[in-house]
Amino acid sequence: MSKRSAGGAIRVAVAATSAVRRAGLESIVRGDADLHLAGSFGALSSLASFARGTDLDVIVIDSDSITDLLHVPAPDTAIVLLTEISDARSISRLLRSGVRAILSNESDPDDLISAIYAAYGGLVLLSKPTAESLAAVYGDQPLEVGDELSEEITSRETEVLSMLAEGLVNKDIAVRLGISEHTVKFHISSILDKLGAATRTEAVTLGIRRGLISI
Repeated sequence: MSKRSAGGAIRVAVAATSAVRRAGLESIVRGDADLHLAGSFGALSSLASFARGTDLDVIVIDSDSITDLLHVPAPDTAIVLLTEISDARSISRLLRSGVRAILSNESDPDDLISAIYAAYGGLVLLSKPTAESLAAVYGDQPLEVGDELSEEITSRETEVLSMLAEGLVNKDIAVRLGISEHTVKFHISSILDKLGAATRTEAVTLGIRRGLISI
């Protein structure tokens, strides 16, 4: 995952063919103090050109065209997709291509914000219908979405993990790092996911065992 900009905000670009939907996405991103709207596009081709020369953290795309989506170059950028695409094969292809969150076009703003933070933190987030579609086809078979999903703990996550070991709560961590409690929450969710831990205590224990925390 790329580093944040100097101001500490997560750099987000949005794309939607509908001007109304695009304006809605812009408003949602601008409404969160920890997000920075780096660009807004009506065509995925324009977004693709922009992404090649710009350091982005997350791309939010409103589209039902899987063909166009698979041609958006974003090897180091998490993609959040708002779509009505629901068949398991297409979803699997999208996840393999770098999409990290798949929501309905009609998702609430809070759900989109959560998806942006989750994707930035290295998590995969799917709407309930999308997850059910995959489960119906793949059952208990593991879904191979690429080695990227097993990312190493980032330096910022290591900081947060160390503070958890100190017994600090989210509010204290947010103050010390100069970020929002919302951001802290998603850093912790990412840490738990990457370590395979169910609780903060277990995450700290695993962090010590793996040498992530000095004691």
